[in-house]
Amino acid sequence: MAGSADSPICPVILAGGAGTRLWPLSRSLYPKQFLPLLGDRPMLGETLGRLAGLAHGPALVVCNEEHRFLAAEQLRKAGASDARILLEPEGRNTAPAIAVAALEASAEGDDPILLVLPADHAIVDAAAFRQAAEEAAALAAEGSLVTFGVVPMSPATGYGYIRAAAGDGPRAVDAFVEKPDAATAERYLSDGGYFWNSGMFVFRASTYLEALESHAPQILAAARAAHEGRRADLDFVRLDAEAFRRSPSDSIDYAVMEKTDRARVVPLDAGWSDIGSWRAVWEYGRDAGNADAAGNVVAGDAVLEDVRNSLVHAQHRLVGAVGMEDCVIVETADAVLVAPLSRAEDVKKLVERLKADGRNEPLVHRRVYRPWGSYEGLDLGERFQVKRIVVSPGGQLSLQMHHHRAEHWVVVHGTARVTCGEKVFLLSENESTYIPLGTTHRLENPGAIPLELIEVQSGAYLGEDDIVRFEDQYGR
Repeated sequence: MAGSADSPICPVILAGGAGTRLWPLSRSLYPKQFLPLLGDRPMLGETLGRLAGLAHGPALVVCNEEHRFLAAEQLRKAGASDARILLEPEGRNTAPAIAVAALEASAEGDDPILLVLPADHAIVDAAAFRQAAEEAAALAAEGSLVTFGVVPMSPATGYGYIRAAAGDGPRAVDAFVEKPDAATAERYLSDGGYFWNSGMFVFRASTYLEALESHAPQILAAARAAHEGRRADLDFVRLDAEAFRRSPSDSIDYAVMEKTDRARVVPLDAGWSDIGSWRAVWEYGRDAGNADAAGNVVAGDAVLEDVRNSLVHAQHRLVGAVGMEDCVIVETADAVLVAPLSRAEDVKKLVERLKADGRNEPLVHRRVYRPWGSYEGLDLGERFQVKRIVVSPGGQLSLQMHHHRAEHWVVVHGTARVTCGEKVFLLSENESTYIPLGTTHRLENPGAIPLELIEVQSGAYLGEDDIVRFEDQYGR
């Protein structure tokens, strides 16, 4: 029977957010939930991976419209192509996002148990997490709104806390409390009965919607209108943008959990972290056994001399460090961050300054991802630009035209099918072609391996907005 206690869980993955505290790796158009911060898989893939062994149906993923192709490709690589992707036209916090997910999950008349997980959390012990999720699902089947309370390992001041009722195991929530100062956090740790607020939840779709009706009816009304006005767009579900924007922006904690008498907490001791800063990345790596003898967590090509308890992440070149302690160094193709780990939270302020100065570094990497593949700027000068373009097998750029630039294409790997005006032809490795200014053209990869080419643009204006699209299989 749909919605019974032993029915498969419906995972709801919240994949919105910008992750500004993890700049320069995390950027607005490629935020942390899509990055492999903790291993080989992106964090979205890690989140889906820890569901293995838990009885569940296809996932529902809620993400920003700008990230839809990233989400779809990563879901495909994670073996979750059956997941549905709900597109938020604008971030309105977790309460509205979960509301539209609950409406979508129950649209066919079912009343599933939702397992709500942010896509950017880390958990060391996946088995312990699954056991806690099963305990939570049993409570949810009886009508509870369940959250996971992380057993605190330290007097952390960066998390909100949950004060639980006396007892052991799953129990009622007495109160949700804000992020404490250091002295208060020490008291919470010594007193016991306090848990870190994980931001993960389990409940029936109907239970959550009923709670919204009671405690946040404006959010529910906007979510219903946005969902009723939804439309299919390729593999995505687009909400009615105007209706969704009418929703108050509020978290599930404030909108529901702090007001309901159905809140229950399941203790979770599984090596959890929300990976909210570079310090959290270092702590996770240390706790997962990835630190060297001096306490350093290193990714990429780095040589360290007399460096202790630091995080070094090198993406594109050798990073050398001497005589440092408790620091973070992150190197990317176009930016380098150096900071004390104790100031990791302040990276957000740096990003705000960069945005205020109108710089692109907070928005995009030098390599920009598209639904067909990616491109990377190699050189830029007066009236010319050089890019490296990679087109995935079966991928194709839109049929397009430029008013202000001409292009030269040189294939270095794979095979290209080129449309140039009325002509359609193939190019193999070491072959090239010229696309005159104002000529309708398209680039496709008909092969089974990635197509790589070098593009040299020349003209009076080289901006990405100089594109007139005539056809596009991705609906842009």
